Amino acid sequence: MDLPNLYLICLGVGLVFTTVSAFAGHLMGGHDFHGSLDAHAETGAGSHHMPGFSALSPTTIALFITAFGGLGLIFVRFEMTRGWWLSIPLALVGAFAVAAVALQFFRSIFKITQSSSESHVGRLVGINGTIITPIPADGVGEIAYVQGGSRYSAPAREEDGVPVASGSTVTITRIVGTQFYVRVA
Repeated sequence: MDLPNLYLICLGVGLVFTTVSAFAGHLMGGHDFHGSLDAHAETGAGSHHMPGFSALSPTTIALFITAFGGLGLIFVRFEMTRGWWLSIPLALVGAFAVAAVALQFFRSIFKITQSSSESHVGRLVGINGTIITPIPADGVGEIAYVQGGSRYSAPAREEDGVPVASGSTVTITRIVGTQFYVRVA
């Protein structure tokens, strides 16, 4: 097989894969695997613990193959880079560059879209909440609080172990695990 045909096949396979993926993802809900290396129920790979876009996702692989074929076809057209010993390395470097730029682009998009309205626990100490399930003496009830415009609820204990009636306003004093400790405000 001659070099231009190899590049043409790579270009064609990449374009067909991208087109089929786009239509299949649109028709079937776009549930693709991004290769998680963590034991989390989220997409993304690596130890950054942030959902994201994997370097080995089908999209980046298809981009790499497409760029390799397209750049290879360009390089074999020039007299200086016509030989395989120069066109293949140049096409590989170019394909890695295209895939890396696309990866950074997609990761920046995912970083923005994956930001959450979930509250940050460290910022909750000192804010007020309302008892929605009474706290019995030395027992657990439930509070509701608002942070960042969103309403949340959490299990709560009174700091001194005294009972607190439903509807009482309390202040969050500390958080241990998922349990909130409160005092009547």
